[in-house]
Order: sequence, then C-alpha cells, then structure tokens
Amino acid sequence: MPPLRRSSAKTSSVNAKVRRDPLEDEARFLKSWLERPLVTGSVTPSGKMLARTMAAYVDPAVSGQVIEIGPGTGPVTEALIRRGVAPERLVLIEFNPDFCTLLRRRFPGVTVVRGDAYDIRGSVGAVMTGPAAATVSSLPLFTKPLEQRLDLLNTAHDLMHPGAPFVQFTYAVVPPIPARCAMGSYTASGSNRVWLNLPPARVWVYRRP
Repeated sequence: MPPLRRSSAKTSSVNAKVRRDPLEDEARFLKSWLERPLVTGSVTPSGKMLARTMAAYVDPAVSGQVIEIGPGTGPVTEALIRRGVAPERLVLIEFNPDFCTLLRRRFPGVTVVRGDAYDIRGSVGAVMTGPAAATVSSLPLFTKPLEQRLDLLNTAHDLMHPGAPFVQFTYAVVPPIPARCAMGSYTASGSNRVWLNLPPARVWVYRRP
C-alpha cells in the first residue's frame, strides 16, 4: 500500500472546516439504509482507517479532478482532503439528496452532483474539466450484476488519465470486481485487510494498463 501522506499546509484549514459527529453520521446512515438498503449498502459510514487507506492510493500531485462516488456523509472525502487533494478538485456523485445537502455544508468548495453513479459519464460530464486523476468508490457493488460493475469500471477508466486508479472497498473476502475477467482489460491489486474498520474491509485498486 502507498505510504500515508498528508499535506501539512492544508491540515489547519481542514481541521477548521471538517466537523463530523460520528453518532450523528451513523444515525443518518442507518435511516438511509432502512429506506434504501440496496442503494446505501451499509448501516454505518466507513471508519477513519479505511477512509485513510482508500485515500492513500490517490496521488495529490497528479493533475486533474478526483471523482468520488457514493460519498455518503463524507469520511472518505475528509480523508482525501487531508491527503492533500484540494476541495475544488473533488467531484462527488451522491444519490441521496439529504447527503448531498450535508456534503455541501460540510465541505465548502467541493462539487457535489446528485446523480446515479452507475451513469457516471452522464452525472459528471458537465463538470469535468479534463481527465480525472482518480476515482474513489464506496458503492455497494455486489448489489449490481457483474456486467453493470464492469461497465462502471470501464467508463470510469475512460474518464481518467491512463493508469489512474479506481479505488473500491469491500467487506467481502472476494474482490467486488474479479481480479481477472475476460470481459475487462485492467489490473487489480488488493490491500491488507483493514481490521480496525467495523466490519473489517479490504481495498481493491483497478488500473487500465
């Protein structure tokens, strides 16, 4: 896994802007899960260690916007900003309108699009300024058929620089998109299991050669 780096120049401003109440976020997630279990996919937001692990695969020095899909209440968004990605570079696609409102309030400067992450091109087409540096996903991919997961991955790669990472976490013991598949052209690598997350999770990174 890449080293966990943070931008010291941005730390103070991030601390001033990012204020999350874990209990409040868990209550929001539970409410959303009860209303739309196949859309939310989890009863709790990602833990800090899992969010940091996902953000570690994004290189802030690479030019372009960073697409985040399924940000929820923003734990990974926060980790990306602490990693050194400027809020103005973040494009968030979120389906839940309440989460969209929360994200705009919590992270000034980010672009929040209410849309369907599985139609990623249609959702971000109007706000993209060039090839993206990375795509970071917290979607519950196993709720969708493999063909739809592969279409999301391929479309995300079309929107990014060659070799840019598509970062996805899973609670499952198998990758959310197969590490090898005749229907796709990509490489895949998995992180060590993040035991400090509840439940434990693993991060998978997909790149187009």
